[in-house]
Amino acid sequence: MSDFGFESTADEVLAGMDLTGKTALITGGYSGLGQETARAMAARDAHVIVAGRDGAKADAAVAEIKEATGNEQVEAFVCDLGDQAQLREAGKEARERFKKIDLLINNAGVMACPYAETADGHEMQFGTNHLGHFTLTNELLPLVEKGTNPRIVNLSSRGHHMGPVDLDDPNFDNRDYEKWASYGQAKTANILHAVGLEKRLSDKGIHAYAVHPGGIQTNLGRHLSEEDAAALMQRVQESDSSFQWKTIPQGAATTCYAATAPELEGQGGVYLEDCHVAELDDESANGGVRSYAVDPAKAEQLWTLSERLVG
Repeated sequence: MSDFGFESTADEVLAGMDLTGKTALITGGYSGLGQETARAMAARDAHVIVAGRDGAKADAAVAEIKEATGNEQVEAFVCDLGDQAQLREAGKEARERFKKIDLLINNAGVMACPYAETADGHEMQFGTNHLGHFTLTNELLPLVEKGTNPRIVNLSSRGHHMGPVDLDDPNFDNRDYEKWASYGQAKTANILHAVGLEKRLSDKGIHAYAVHPGGIQTNLGRHLSEEDAAALMQRVQESDSSFQWKTIPQGAATTCYAATAPELEGQGGVYLEDCHVAELDDESANGGVRSYAVDPAKAEQLWTLSERLVG
């Protein structure tokens, strides 16, 4: 167990750490949890790359982070997780522009959107949250391999409790689209991706983690109507009467913990919540990681499927 918990903030987790010489690339780094993670790491002197599909928003966030931290080593990087061809171009640009990546934070995501497709025809949530990060991570691996004690952190969610990945129909081609089922399988995929990365990369000293940041009110919920939000809240409170929202600084804490905690060294392929490794639990609604989300066989099946889907 760590000394941190539910109420810890990103700054508290990183207090006393010197990230000088570390390069962190954070997808979705220009808003919400991503921007707070970027700011907290920049405040500890990391070289921070704010990645996202909107260059203007990334530039604005870079200016804000520089102003807040006095760290000039903050820069923007454009990549669109919903467009496989653009991700490959972005990967090429990254390999030319950057020397290494020590911390790859796969933070960006969409939640519970109406049915939509990525540029490649994949269902939007699975295509962006999982397949986009799957390809981007592969593109950036040559840089991660040059890092010092490198780590990859995938933002998942307790939403993974909603269900496993439908490996036969991830894009809802043969079943009715349901936005929460889609979100749940995408968040499960983020954990399985970390399990697959750990298997492939641990012998190179690269470790991968999945995290649940907590319940936080960010623009991730931008697709929810008032009725959706009320129904979600009711469902959460019925299953977990102790539920509390986190602030954005508290929400970014587990990401920062997974990326830097010395006690996690050499221990990847795990799912963290409230700044600790979660227990395996197939029953509890208010915590734990489902066994199907850390199943090595399912991680392999998803990896093979993902390779096929992204060509």
